[in-house]
Amino acid sequence: MPFSPGRLIVHRNVRRGRIGWVRPARVVSDDERGLLLWVARGTPVASEVTDDGKSMREVPFAEFVTRSYRLLPGTWAGPPVLMFLPVGAPHSVWWFRDDADRFANWYVNLEEPGVRWDDGAVAGVDMVDQDLDVVAWPGGTWEWKDEEEFAERLGFPEHYWVADEAAVRAEGQRVIKLIEAGEFPFDGTWTDFVPDPAWATPAALPAGWDRPRPSSGPPCLAQWDAGMPARVRAL
Repeated sequence: MPFSPGRLIVHRNVRRGRIGWVRPARVVSDDERGLLLWVARGTPVASEVTDDGKSMREVPFAEFVTRSYRLLPGTWAGPPVLMFLPVGAPHSVWWFRDDADRFANWYVNLEEPGVRWDDGAVAGVDMVDQDLDVVAWPGGTWEWKDEEEFAERLGFPEHYWVADEAAVRAEGQRVIKLIEAGEFPFDGTWTDFVPDPAWATPAALPAGWDRPRPSSGPPCLAQWDAGMPARVRAL
């Protein structure tokens, strides 16, 4: 069943079974096009850091993979963001805003298609961030982002969660064609979005935000680890 508009779920990046980050988000809509989410300014979040508190970007990947880690609670300090997860697509599109809360640009996050889970009390969608991204602006201009990090991590296939570099780049190129052509969702859709004023910013991460994700297999066939809900399907 689709998520109901206004429901608070958790949007998580899960890499090789480890949670990289988690962000509570409000469901704006959930239909045949995909899942649209809203992350408000000040939302409580958690992100993976090394045992001494450094993020993955603050240490060489060769060192990061040898360290123990923990999830550090924090707050979404930047402008609010709208996120769209198209059905079955290995990417999501984020609408970034400026400090005055006006639309600024799109951010295409290349990722494995999301996996939904819902046990009633808490629900969410898990994906695997593939690191390489595309930033786009009105008028069809764009640029790659995080190419150096992507190339560095590909050098460690025994640890990295991206198995097919060509597939990731091909998906980026496919979306770039939409950007250049000004096609949905880069056609002005949702650039003037206003969240429901009744949506309160959550005070804390919801109970169950750190439960495990599917242990193996493709998203639609994966089995849950102990304690996970049985209802799961690919976006």
